[in-house]
Amino acid sequence: MSEIKFTTNSASSSGKSGDKKYGKYVGIGVVAVLVLIVLFNCFTIVNEGFIGVKYRFGQIVNDGLTAGLNFRIPFVEEIEQVDIRQQVYSTTTDAYTSDTQTVQELSLKLNYSYDKSKLSSIIREVGISNVETKLLVQNVAKITKNEIGKVKAEELVQSRGDVQQTIENCLRPILAQNGIVVEAFAIENLSFDDAFESSIQAKVIAAQDALKMENKTKEKEEEAKQIVIQAQAEADSKKLAAEAQAYAIEVVQEKLENSPNYIEYLKINNWNGVLPQVIGDGVNPFVSLGTTQSTPKTNNSSDYVVESNIQ
Repeated sequence: MSEIKFTTNSASSSGKSGDKKYGKYVGIGVVAVLVLIVLFNCFTIVNEGFIGVKYRFGQIVNDGLTAGLNFRIPFVEEIEQVDIRQQVYSTTTDAYTSDTQTVQELSLKLNYSYDKSKLSSIIREVGISNVETKLLVQNVAKITKNEIGKVKAEELVQSRGDVQQTIENCLRPILAQNGIVVEAFAIENLSFDDAFESSIQAKVIAAQDALKMENKTKEKEEEAKQIVIQAQAEADSKKLAAEAQAYAIEVVQEKLENSPNYIEYLKINNWNGVLPQVIGDGVNPFVSLGTTQSTPKTNNSSDYVVESNIQ
C-alpha cells in the first residue's frame, strides 16, 4: 500500500512540474508579444510630402517631424501626418460686373499650401480638414465678386488676366494671416448671356475689319511714299548728271580759254583709231576710197566709172 501511495505522489509531482514549465513558457511568450507590440508602437513612419505633428495626451508637442522613422511614447503620444504639398481648391459661382452683366458659370481655381511656421495655429484654430470650408470658400468668393464688380463686362473679357492677378493679390495677405500661402489663382471659365456674347463677338469682328482696313491704308500710303521716293531719287540723279555735265562743259571752256591746244588733246583722246576719208584741204586732196563698184558706160564695155563714198 505504501509503495502504491509513493508512486502516486511522484506522478502528481511530475505533472505539477510540467504545468509550471508550460506556464512559464506561455508567460515568456506573452511578455515577448507585449514587448514587440510596444516596440512597434514606439515608431511611426512619416511619408514624403507630409509633416508629422506629435500629440501628447491630445496636446501638440512637436509640429515639425520630417519624413522618415519618428519615435513616440506608446499609448501616450500620437503622430498625425499633415499633407504639406500644394493643394487645389476649385469652385464655381456667379458674379455681376459694374455694368450689371451677369457672369455665369464663373470657374475659379486656387493653388495653396500651408505655412509650416503657422501649422500649429491652423490645427488648433481651424483644423486641417476645415481649411476649405472655413477659410477658402468665403474669402475666394467674396473677393472675386468684389473685384469683378469693379470692371465692365467687356473689360473682363479683354483683360481677364489683369482681373485674376488683382484677385490673387487681394487673397494673399488675407489668407496669409491664417497660415495659408497662395501659390496661384486662375479664372478658368466665365460666360455671359447669349445676347451679350453676340454683341461682343460682333464688336470684335468690327474691330478686326477696321484694323484690316487701317493696315491696307497704311500699305497704300507706304506704296505712295515709295513712288515719291523713287521719283525724287530719279530727279536727284538727273540733277546730279546735269550738274556734272555743266561742270564738265565749264571746265572744257576754261581749258580752251587758257590753252588753245586743249582741243587737239581732246581729239587725240576721243579718236577711235579710224583714219579719215579725206585728208588735206588743197586743190588735190587725198581721197580714201571705200567700197567701190564698177559701172559700165553706155555703148562702151571697156570703160568704167569708179564710184566712191567720200565723207
